[in-house]
Amino acid sequence: MGNNTVTEHENPSASMGFFERYLTIWVALAIMAGVALGQLAPVVPETLSRFEYAQVSIPVAILIWAMIFPMMAQVDFSAVKGVGRQPKGLVITTSVNWLIKPFSMFLIAWFFFTIVFAPWISSDLASQYLAGAILLGAAPCTAMVFVWSYLTRGDAAYTLVQVAVNDLIMLVAFAPIVVLLLGISNISVPWDTVILSVVLYIVIPLSAGYITRRTLIKRRGKDWYDGVFMKRLAPMTPIGLIITLVLLFAFQGEVIVNNPLHILLIAIPLTLQTFLIFFIAYGWAKAWRVPHKVAAPGAMIGASNFFELAVAAAIGLFGLQSGAALVTVVGVLVEVPVMLMLVRIANGTRNYFPGATTNGE
Repeated sequence: MGNNTVTEHENPSASMGFFERYLTIWVALAIMAGVALGQLAPVVPETLSRFEYAQVSIPVAILIWAMIFPMMAQVDFSAVKGVGRQPKGLVITTSVNWLIKPFSMFLIAWFFFTIVFAPWISSDLASQYLAGAILLGAAPCTAMVFVWSYLTRGDAAYTLVQVAVNDLIMLVAFAPIVVLLLGISNISVPWDTVILSVVLYIVIPLSAGYITRRTLIKRRGKDWYDGVFMKRLAPMTPIGLIITLVLLFAFQGEVIVNNPLHILLIAIPLTLQTFLIFFIAYGWAKAWRVPHKVAAPGAMIGASNFFELAVAAAIGLFGLQSGAALVTVVGVLVEVPVMLMLVRIANGTRNYFPGATTNGE
């Protein structure tokens, strides 16, 4: 690779889009704006809370669809045909994401929220925080992983295979895992409510994205779809995310003003979980001699979260004012700085993997 490319990868944040690079700052600003809105104009969240159907906030649902749809529209499910390439990488990713991650998240969050942080968090709030962590743990990343893959010089086509397979598994596994772990936690959530969230925030946007992709590529071609349509669609995600967070914190304002320490307490187990999952997948890939261009993105998928889905599910299941929704938003807050740290670790350990050289693979 040329010097410019190497420098670009050595400085990961320089290769990210403007929104992604400063995501933590945007989230922090959304928190302040939301808290201020809730304190200075309480009539806004009070009015919005009236627009509900079957416990689902209609304005928030619209924002969440706007946030998730562009991600679903970029997934090429025809890539699943490539599952035979590097089967070890796929085994590692799916095993860590669905057999380890949800349960390690549950154990770590339960330990911290109910035992370590018991002096500062009430048992009722601890249960809500645990529920939010469970929702994060059951939703592996589907969008930002393309950024992490690029920054670690990952195999783009294989990353697409991993994401597509995970999305298909999510269709059938998300609801049972969430219900199981919430049940273990003595958090009562009706099956029909969980299924409604899955239909609203996975099935509908995934189907709409698939139909849109197939239809427009057939009519206008893949170059136009990727180069024109997706670029026009891209701003929907950050706009939807930021407005959703402002509304969320308008409802959460009182809790945050009274308990600012809770943001830090929530961030601790989420950060530990992220590092744990990354090193399990990354170490497994090293032991199996999986190439770095497959190992690094594979580890990133599990370490990162589909926080848009987690936020949506938390709001749908427990409401905008719940502790569960707060946890999923803190997940957004810590995601980028922690993942950029893991990108640097992955790039710094490239030579530990087979076939790697100092100049690339």
